[in-house]
Amino acid sequence: MNPSIHQTTAIRGRFLDVSAVTNNLDQIENNVRYQEDGLLIISDGCIKFFGDWQTGQEEIPNHCTILHYKDKLIVPGFVDTHIHFPQAEIAGSYGEQLLQWLEKHAFPAEKQFGHSGYAAETADFFINQLLSNGTTTAAAFGSVHPESVSALFEAAQEIDLRLIAGKVMMDRNAPAELLDCASSSYEESKKLIEKYHGTGRLSYAISPRFAPTSTADQLDAAGQLKKEFPDVYVQTHLSENHEEIQWVKKLFPQRENYFDVYQHHGLTGPLSIFGHCVHLEELEWQKIQETDSVISFCPTSNLFLGSGLFDMKKANDHKIRVGLATDIGGGTSYSMLKTLAEAYKVLQLQGQNFSPWQALYTVTLGGARALSLDHLIGNFDPGKEADFVVLDPCATKLQARQYERAENPADLFFSLVTLGDDRSVSHTYINGSLVYERPGSITAQET
Repeated sequence: MNPSIHQTTAIRGRFLDVSAVTNNLDQIENNVRYQEDGLLIISDGCIKFFGDWQTGQEEIPNHCTILHYKDKLIVPGFVDTHIHFPQAEIAGSYGEQLLQWLEKHAFPAEKQFGHSGYAAETADFFINQLLSNGTTTAAAFGSVHPESVSALFEAAQEIDLRLIAGKVMMDRNAPAELLDCASSSYEESKKLIEKYHGTGRLSYAISPRFAPTSTADQLDAAGQLKKEFPDVYVQTHLSENHEEIQWVKKLFPQRENYFDVYQHHGLTGPLSIFGHCVHLEELEWQKIQETDSVISFCPTSNLFLGSGLFDMKKANDHKIRVGLATDIGGGTSYSMLKTLAEAYKVLQLQGQNFSPWQALYTVTLGGARALSLDHLIGNFDPGKEADFVVLDPCATKLQARQYERAENPADLFFSLVTLGDDRSVSHTYINGSLVYERPGSITAQET
């Protein structure tokens, strides 16, 4: 753990966040906070003060380091609600649609993660990719191998990254080298829960890959784990692809619909995260709402694999919590900024609004709320953990021109969404400690 977590630091600059959670995305603008010349005071990894510079100066302790990020924009750390660690290196690999892509790229890549050395090396790469893109909280799938999850948790713990992760449970319809069984998946998951869940900023997620790769017995085992450890998460996939949905109906003919498969086995609820949800039936929308389950919106993978367009308006109408997700490696970028840009396009194609403030909320406080973490992260409220990103609105020549044209904070943030990527991330802080600085970026002025 970085010893600087115990220091007191003051950050001066332009700040942008959303002050309160909402059930209606159309109301977010009322809760946007913008400080043209703001101050953030951090002590012991938490926010002690947030406000304007003039008011806050007297709150700065003697001998406190003051870092001034001029001409930058500081926002809460980004939250990625669905990503695959074992697919870290295969993003953008050609492979047609979902089921074919799994066979051609995802499964072969995941076979390597039974080797702890390879898993550890890839974990370092994976986390560096998160940090260099401003992601400070992630919900990640491991492979079927316990070693993969251990390697990822250990790497995350070194920098205090807030991470939700779990070993994939998969006992059929996959290569033999990637299969476990109901009993082994239960035992291995239980050991990982007991070792890592609630340790520092780590949380465990029971992770059946998706219904087609788990027997009813294995889903029962997953449900038993949830009963024994009610405060752990569940993460899986739901209604991503038409072919997948038909497959589920054949495999589980006794269930009313795809979501009912998971509900029958006790895997739905406030800590259950369902990736994609592109082709839900009306009853499934209702059941997700009734169980207070969560949807991960994965725009780049939904487009890349030809799966379809997620209906954000319907989710909003049902007051369902929705988080944004890169879904690496079906997704094509670790950048949450690029992912927001694709989300905007997906919604535009359906005639739906996705304002700059809705984008900001979805990737920060809304993502935190989707993961039931909004009491800990997501904005700059005093008492919350100090995870934040320093964005450079002039990272490229085109962005610099747009910056000159920006008339207000909405224009400024939207230009970062539409034109930004990892080059736009200047610095990333976790628990008040600097964990990433873009090569060649201008270091904050220290006073």
